[in-house]
Amino acid sequence: MRQPGLSDDPIQRVLDGLEAQSYVADPSIATSIYLAGELERPLLVEGRPGVGKTEIAIAMARLLDTNLIRLQCYEGLDVNTALYEWNYPKQLLRIRLNEREGRTVDEQEQQIFSRQFLLERPLLAALTQPDKPPVLLIDEVDRADEEFEAFLLEVLSDFQVTIPEIGTLKANHKPLVILTSNRSRDLSDALRRRCLYLWLDYPDLAKELRIVRRKVKGIEERLARQVCRFVERAREEDLEKTPGISETLDWARAMVALHVDHLDRDAIVRTLGAIIKDADDLERFRRETIDQIFSLMGA
Repeated sequence: MRQPGLSDDPIQRVLDGLEAQSYVADPSIATSIYLAGELERPLLVEGRPGVGKTEIAIAMARLLDTNLIRLQCYEGLDVNTALYEWNYPKQLLRIRLNEREGRTVDEQEQQIFSRQFLLERPLLAALTQPDKPPVLLIDEVDRADEEFEAFLLEVLSDFQVTIPEIGTLKANHKPLVILTSNRSRDLSDALRRRCLYLWLDYPDLAKELRIVRRKVKGIEERLARQVCRFVERAREEDLEKTPGISETLDWARAMVALHVDHLDRDAIVRTLGAIIKDADDLERFRRETIDQIFSLMGA
């Protein structure tokens, strides 16, 4: 995975490339991405919600100037939704036309079960990209059922699928595969062994401050530092929904939109819904936590 850059170090090239796409990475992230591309292995990225797992795939698609194909996982996701379906209305129309033309049943089946009647879903679309490898994002794989996980393992092992009516379709170019998981359930050992692994935790203060500076236009340095310090302290509370990086960015943008240049209690109360997403957490913050954090921050 060689990208234009001044550095001869491939890891530094990935770091520089991600930075150019406004993704603040570190050597462990860059190394995992580089090895996933070089070894042609899926990369499983686990971590808490809102720490930037999905953004890795988005940034890499932009960096590689290729298509991002996203499969959003959920309970009940089946093969048809993820891989392919037949275009039944189009097939039915063709059958009616063929009947008028007096075609035999065998002739009709051969025609209607061909590629032109196939609806490609994300997995198949990722395998059949004609020009260059796409980035395939399998998002929140832990939300899918274990049966689908087993099917997914088969697809990712050989980067090919078999459609009974057509035959085996093999990837034109192996995609860069990034799977994300919030650890809502344990994934199988078989899937973990198939993938390279990266754990993303909440960033430290310095890294989160870099992210805010990079992502939030027009924010004052004092406000950026106060926002990051407040969120860092908030994550130490026993919350039902701990704020992630995305909440930090939303909160910082809300402050900028309201022309706030520093944190005070009134500004926090008015904008608390940008970082706290649970009713009990919200009540607790308004009642006691805001003052406690302010006291610890020396504000």
